[in-house]
Amino acid sequence: MRSGVRAVVALVGVFNLMLGLGFLIDPAQAGLRFFLASLGTQGLATMRADFTAFFVTGGTFALIAAWRARRAPLLVPLMLLGVAIGGRVISLIADGAPGKAFMPMIAEAVMIVILAFGWRYFEDEAAR
Repeated sequence: MRSGVRAVVALVGVFNLMLGLGFLIDPAQAGLRFFLASLGTQGLATMRADFTAFFVTGGTFALIAAWRARRAPLLVPLMLLGVAIGGRVISLIADGAPGKAFMPMIAEAVMIVILAFGWRYFEDEAAR
């Protein structure tokens, strides 16, 4: 079971790395997939910096956790995704619930569940 959990946690990591690299290489196109448009070069720079940082950091720590089968690195992507889905919930309350609002939330929730399984099945550093 642990090998399967490692594999799906690694898939979450690779998925997030690819999203992050998409923002690094072509932030305008990647932004459109997230319903974002940049305002000039500074907007592109912000998308390239912030979204790349979010996805590459979360993906890297998920991959580290999967590689080592250790739970501590999962705190990073779990917190990033938890804050993101929390922001989406606040947005639903403040701005309403368009039909397109739920697919990103479902994707984030699925990743959180996968990473939580990793937390459950991976070892704690203190247990070594």
